Amino acid sequence: MNRKPDVDEAAVGRIFRAESGRSVSALIGWFGDIDVAEDAVQEAFAVAVRKWPQDGLPPNPGGWITTTARKRAIDRLRREARGRQLLGEAALLAAPDDPVEEDVDTVPDDRLRLMFTCCHPALSLEARVALTLRLLGGLSTAQVADAFLVSEPTMAQRLVRAKRKIKAARIPYRTPGPAELPDRLHAVLGVLYLLYNAGLAGRGQVDLCGEAIRLARVLAGLMPDEPEAAGLLALVLLVESRRAARTGPDGSFVPLGDQDRRRWDVALIDEGHEIVRACLRRDRPGPYQVQAAINAVHADAPTAEQTDWPQVLALYDHLLALAPTPVVALNRAVAVAEVHGPAAALALVDELDLPDYYAYHATRADLLRRLSRPEEAAAAYARAAAAAPTDAERIFLEQGGRGAR
Repeated sequence: MNRKPDVDEAAVGRIFRAESGRSVSALIGWFGDIDVAEDAVQEAFAVAVRKWPQDGLPPNPGGWITTTARKRAIDRLRREARGRQLLGEAALLAAPDDPVEEDVDTVPDDRLRLMFTCCHPALSLEARVALTLRLLGGLSTAQVADAFLVSEPTMAQRLVRAKRKIKAARIPYRTPGPAELPDRLHAVLGVLYLLYNAGLAGRGQVDLCGEAIRLARVLAGLMPDEPEAAGLLALVLLVESRRAARTGPDGSFVPLGDQDRRRWDVALIDEGHEIVRACLRRDRPGPYQVQAAINAVHADAPTAEQTDWPQVLALYDHLLALAPTPVVALNRAVAVAEVHGPAAALALVDELDLPDYYAYHATRADLLRRLSRPEEAAAAYARAAAAAPTDAERIFLEQGGRGAR
């Protein structure tokens, strides 16, 4: 007697997060409507929660969800007058009578199409991030709201406005052409990095870091000829390799220089290094590749004292030429402090205009502490703590950067 595989609601949830983006993108490509696609996929997973624990997993869970969702959408549209025209248009693209268990493994470009639609320049950056989380990340509206620290009704309204703008602007559900790609790709990479950093700051009840890494893998796999896509993947992998060491046993924040490097994830470091080396061989540098290279240097050092700071500074010089932003200049100043001393670094930091950026005040505080200017350092620590993104960092800064290097 064959034993059916154990499938509980948690297992269905994991499959939902892995497959929902693919299914939603397939249905959007077929129906051309985000709401229809989302509702149908949600209904299909509700059916899965009931059926799979009894019947076991189908051979192709993602294909099962896509096929079931498509049939649900067709049934719903047939019952609604407003959906008849949409259904008629979609039927022109459909293969007739697809069986439920058919292997409907959506072509990878469907996910890329949806990712680029979410990140269209016509949408605000916040809307791009929210839609990416909602549609490709498989997160509920409540979870997206938690990631942005707003109420669920507020986020629901923002998502509705974003979808309406997609319709009003007639944003197509297609992979952009060569002339459109540079602008769209930059937006996609920026959104994914922002998603990762939101997870790093502890926003949301879900693993946003894991979602960002998963989507970065998708993008790098779908665009193997774009070195910046590979660079972003290497960057988030190398940063992720240190995530467990960012907090102590008591939940306190641990800065890079004081982290227990035995807690770093060697497998992620090796993977990140391999991607960075491949990027170097291509010799088409971009900001994400250079940031990944900087993190690779940190990962190479057995101890903080053995970090190759001259190489880090040289890489920041390169990064500043590629992306001359105040934040990059601030990070470069940290390397300057290690190579040329805190006084040289403070002179650079004081030229920057970042009054609302907590890392600016935290960097100034550390430099002032190292220069034996305790009163000024305390004031800077207080300003940094007031804007810190996490409780652990706030406490660390309130304690005057205890243990800061």
